[in-house]
Amino acid sequence: QVQPVESGGDLVQAGGSLKLSCVVSGWSVSGTAMYWYRRAPGKQREWVAVIIKDGTTKYADPVKGRFTISRDNAKNTVYLQMNSLKPDDTAVYYCYAQGISWGQGTQVTVSS
Repeated sequence: QVQPVESGGDLVQAGGSLKLSCVVSGWSVSGTAMYWYRRAPGKQREWVAVIIKDGTTKYADPVKGRFTISRDNAKNTVYLQMNSLKPDDTAVYYCYAQGISWGQGTQVTVSS
């Protein structure tokens, strides 16, 4: 089964930036909607952003204006640019699409 590989997570100070990557080998990231989700400690996984087939993007209210989802079709990769990070953004970040498995995620920790 196709499984994404997320990377780019790190420990950063509040106000900093990170860019997450999600490589999905054997899958067309332009052929379906691609999502980013996150799971904070002690909380349920929540939706963060989506890029749909025509390139339209949507964002959850807590990240709107700070995060940007994009994709590179040739590299089968989806990105999440995260700016103005806050401690509340601390979570494991996952990319997902219908038809693929959940990956291991990548840890983002934002210190105050």
